[in-house]
Order: sequence, then structure tokens, then C-alpha cells
Amino acid sequence: MSTARRDFLLRAGLGATALAVSPAAALADARNTTGPSAGALRAAAHEWEEQQQAEPWDTSWTKKITGKHKAMFDIPEIESGVGVLRSGIWQRQYADVLKTQPGELTSVMVIRHNGIFLAMNQEFWTTYEVGKAEKLKGDDGKVMKYNPVLPAPGQDVPGSMRGLMLDKQIEGGAIALGCGLAYRSVVAMVQKKDKLEPAEARKKANSMLVPGIIMQPSGIFANVMAEEAGCVFVYAV
Repeated sequence: MSTARRDFLLRAGLGATALAVSPAAALADARNTTGPSAGALRAAAHEWEEQQQAEPWDTSWTKKITGKHKAMFDIPEIESGVGVLRSGIWQRQYADVLKTQPGELTSVMVIRHNGIFLAMNQEFWTTYEVGKAEKLKGDDGKVMKYNPVLPAPGQDVPGSMRGLMLDKQIEGGAIALGCGLAYRSVVAMVQKKDKLEPAEARKKANSMLVPGIIMQPSGIFANVMAEEAGCVFVYAV
């Protein structure tokens, strides 16, 4: 199994049983030779489903995708927050150049994969040392302490830049979606540091989500729904 495949499955929350479910293993099982049984395959799928949040997923955001101009910004990496900033810049440029009015455009940000930490507030970033854990460096070459798409504690964001921040974009009507699979790594970070049960760790992590973030089963799920609702796909990182 490739490293990329293994890393994805681990991030998705699949256990050792699921890691063994490669196409070759599944084929071997079908031929009644070696490999995990059909029961093991079902158990792995059940394990994954149980580890997802219990409440129903909210997909009502698709009804808010209105207006002539609609774009979905795919944000799979942190990259100093440029994916989020590009969403705000696009909205500003359309207003400046095309003279769009409020309600004529919709921005959807899909925060997924390693980028999921952008969906967490500054308390989470400082408490769980995201910069250190993810080996992130700021413009000064030092370990990044704060979420780059939110105001840092005690610091003023210049006026032109403030409107590009994640919280301000959400306040302005932009839709921000989080990947439920990638979010498992956030919950795991809380669980490990605070020695909590999974449900308690998820509850605590949820309390540190940026207000307005809407969690989805996965980032790809959100991407496809946004495109089906008429959004142009933008790889933003």
C-alpha cells in the first residue's frame, strides 16, 4: 500500500482492518484465497461510519448559493491562509471591476485535508500548538503561533486586510465548509493532549471551531455539492 493511501486512510479514521483493505486484498477475498473476509470489510466500513458525528449533516447551505457569479474555493492546505484570502480577493475584484452588487455573487470555501486547521480558532491554535505540530513557519521564519486567517490576539489587522479574514467573510455571507474526515485529526489532537474519550474530545473541538463553519462528511463531498449547485471550481492553494 502506498504511503499516500495509508496516510489518507489513517486521516479518515479507518483502523488497522481497513488499512488492509487494498484492491488486491479485496480481490483475493473474492477468490476465497487470502485477505480480509467480507465480514471484516463490513466491520471496517461500520467502524468508519460510527466514528463520524452522530447528528445529521447540514446541507442546507446549497440553498444559499445564489446570484449570477458563484465560485467554490478548494483549500486542502494551510499555506499561510492564501486559499481563504483568494476567496475574499475574488469577491472584492468582482465588485471593483464588474460592479457586482450584494447578492450577485456567492463564495464557497471548502476547508479540507491539511487545511482543516484553518477552521479552528486562535484558542485551539495556541493550546494545541498547531504551528509546531504541522511544522508551519511564518513570514519571520519562526514557528507560526496563530491561525493566519483570523486576527491574532492583541494585534490589529489593517483595514483592507481585515475584510479578507475568514470570520469577516462568513459574516459577509460567504459559505465556509469543513471536511469531516480531516476533522478527525483535529479531534485526535484534543483527545491525545487532554486524555479524553472520543465523544468528549469532539465536543471540546467543536467548541473551538470558527463560528459559522459547517462540517460536511468530507471535503470532496462538499466540492461536488457546490459544483452541482452551479459553482465554478477554483483550486485555491
